[in-house]
Order: sequence, then C-alpha cells, then structure tokens
Amino acid sequence: MLEKEKPGIKAPLSVEQQAVRTTYFSIIGNVALASLKGLAGYFGNSYALIADAIESTADVFSSFLVLIGIKYSSRPADKDHPYGHGRAEPLVTFLVVGFLITSATIIAYESILNIGRPHDLPHPFTLIVLAGIITWKEISYRLVMQKSKEINSSSLKADAWHHRSDAITSVAAFIGISVALLLGKGYESADDWAALFAAGFILYNSYLIFRPALGEIMDEHLYDDLVEEIRVASMEVEGILDTEKCFVRKAGMKYHIELHAIVDGSLTVREGHDLSHQLKDALHIKIPTLGHILIHIEPVQADVQVR
Repeated sequence: MLEKEKPGIKAPLSVEQQAVRTTYFSIIGNVALASLKGLAGYFGNSYALIADAIESTADVFSSFLVLIGIKYSSRPADKDHPYGHGRAEPLVTFLVVGFLITSATIIAYESILNIGRPHDLPHPFTLIVLAGIITWKEISYRLVMQKSKEINSSSLKADAWHHRSDAITSVAAFIGISVALLLGKGYESADDWAALFAAGFILYNSYLIFRPALGEIMDEHLYDDLVEEIRVASMEVEGILDTEKCFVRKAGMKYHIELHAIVDGSLTVREGHDLSHQLKDALHIKIPTLGHILIHIEPVQADVQVR
C-alpha cells in the first residue's frame, strides 16, 4: 500500500507551481498599480504617472504571456517533443520584450508631444502615490528575481525586470514632478522629460532581457559553474575515473546535458551500460535541475593520467 500523506503536511510545490504562483503575484500587483497610477496621473495632472500606468498595463499582458509560457513549457516530453516543451519559455520572453518596446515607444512619442504643449503643474499628492509605488515595485522585483534564480526561469527573470523598470520609471516620474513643483511655472515639462527618460530606460532593459533568452535559443554556452558541478558529482560515482566533454543546453527550467565519462577500458559492454545508468541516477539526485542526460562512455587510455 502507498503511504498516505500525513494530515496537515502539504507536499512541496514543484518548480512549475512556484513559477505560476509568482506570476499570479505579478499580475494582481500590476492590475492594482496600473489602476492607481492611471487615476493619480489623470487627476494629478501628471503625464509621467500616466506613462507609468501604460507600462504597468503592458506588464499585465506580458505577465499573462509568462503564465502561458510557463504552463506550456512545463508539459512533459512526448513523441513529437522528446526533449519536452521548455523552449517555449524563451520564446515567450521575446514576446514580453516586444510588449516592453511597444510601451516604451508609446511613452516616448506622447512625452515628446507633451513637451511642446503648455499644461498645468502636477499636483503634490502624486509624489506620495509614487513613493508607495516605488517601494512596492522594488520589493516585487526582489521577490520575483529571487524565485527566478531558484527555479532557473528566464521568463520569470524578464517579469522581475518589469518590476525593476517600473520602479525606475516611477523614480524618474518622482524626480520630474519634484522639479516641476519646486521650480514652478515654466518647468511643467520636467514631468514629460522624466517620462521620456523612463522610455529610454525601458528600451535598455529590453535588451538586457532579450540577450540571455537569445543565448538560450542559440544554445550559447553560459554554464561553466554547472559543468564543474556535474564533473565533481560524477567523480563521486564509483567506477567513473574522470570526465571529458560536457555540453549543456537549457530548455525552460531544465538543463539537458551530454557528458563523456572515462572508465576502465576492461569493462564489458554490460558493465559500462550499467555504470552509465548509475551515473545518470546520481546526477539527477545531486542536481535536480538536470533534465535529459546522455552519457558517452570512454575507455581510459594507458598514456593518460586521470585526476
């Protein structure tokens, strides 16, 4: 009989469940803040806040994309996708970057138009709203980024940067509104210049998010630390004398590897086969983030010293 789960004790969440929970946190937060910024910007006469609301609205849609990407990429391997569906995650990251670029373009365009238009000074209460938003978005960035590192999610990392870019645009708006209020008439456009700066910063962040996702799609080698961890874990398996080539590719939240392991050349085919399975099992236990593992057995050469 299977052992029943003890009452009051819940099974630990999978990485996919953790990612989904974190994304829901982002969606709820962005919906609330987009509404708050839009209302405060409209009634407080601040285009920088309205620009901020536009970005947060784009963040809501991009977070939904992240949610869809995480759920799809966590599907198990099947006949048509023997390595699973993990590559959907960086593809979703590209779409998220597209949302960021679109929102930055809209903000920049409207800011440039508003700079040349006469308008009233922002209301002081908008600074109080912005101070609260900056604090909350920075906390959100740290929470989501920490989770993205824990579960190796590139799309969650992109979502985290949405929170950080939102915090920075709010800082820019805070500075712009403060300048306009302190210096008074003639400096109303400081608010719009702040929104323009925020647009430039969003574009810069878009590149920072896009670059690692592109590397993931192109199987760029960025995993020296993981390779060393794999080598150390492999040497702990009895019968593995050394390791040679080790190739790593990331797909979703898993790392697929190809490892050449050096063994005693006198082993039979059956013994070498069994040893490779022992090594696979040991690596999966030691490094749970590994997905598909291909082991190539190499016989030790007489003139080569193993470590």
